[in-house]
Amino acid sequence: MANIERDEVSGTDTTGHEWDGIKELNTPMPRWWLWTFYVTIAWAIGYMILYPSWPTLNTYWKGTLGYSSRVELNTALQDRDKARAPWTKKFAALPITEIAKDRQLLEYAMAGGKVIFADNCAPCHGSQGSGAPTYPVLADDDWLWGGNLEEIETTVRYGIRSNHDEARDSEMPAFGDDYLSVSQISDVSEYVMSFTNTSKDADAAKRGSEVFVEECVACHGETGQGGRDFGAPKLSDNVWFYGSTREDIIKQVSKPRHGVMPAWQARLDDVSIKQVSIYVHSLGGGE
Repeated sequence: MANIERDEVSGTDTTGHEWDGIKELNTPMPRWWLWTFYVTIAWAIGYMILYPSWPTLNTYWKGTLGYSSRVELNTALQDRDKARAPWTKKFAALPITEIAKDRQLLEYAMAGGKVIFADNCAPCHGSQGSGAPTYPVLADDDWLWGGNLEEIETTVRYGIRSNHDEARDSEMPAFGDDYLSVSQISDVSEYVMSFTNTSKDADAAKRGSEVFVEECVACHGETGQGGRDFGAPKLSDNVWFYGSTREDIIKQVSKPRHGVMPAWQARLDDVSIKQVSIYVHSLGGGE
């Protein structure tokens, strides 16, 4: 049985527990704390009765007030759509080039496009379209598929190498899979570097020029100017997705990587696609 005593100094009973001569006092909780605790219990019970709370077998307790945050959200969204209706009707009816000519519609597009870009595009392309490793910069004038409003809208709407039937699509062969020898790949990579004056082996570049004419000119052009009709990148501007060193280029020629952009047709509505396309065009690289 616990040895309960009364402490001479405080006048409080002990719990009977003692460690190294130190006795534990059985100090009661402050009344304000107890009452606060009781109030929170009563509040929780009342909340569970009034508002949606406990799950049941097939549904959940909906509360005596019948409140639903989902209903509240849907109501707010409907009110928003009503307020935007005059603008969205104009957007839906006009092509993107005509929208950009209307000052009010352009301002509306820029305001909405900035938010849409931040929510959906910035994780890959950067907050200001500055790009990231293996993701293109949108603030320069280097475009694989073209940078005018209509071309940007097409890319946003259908994506690149996505599963959409209208997606932009191109594929560079893996020249390391028995297409070219190791020495040919090394030489043609050296020649590609000569477009940006970074080649250090003139003899290899000369040999590589012959390989380039046979295998690469059809897509990338005689001077490495690229081809927008089929998304062939420009090789003479020193803009590289996968690195600009000799080793990087050899790796890309041997076993190329191909980026994928999702089709936003099913993720964003028509108005949102036009808004974000106009915003991307405004970042500085639009044509």
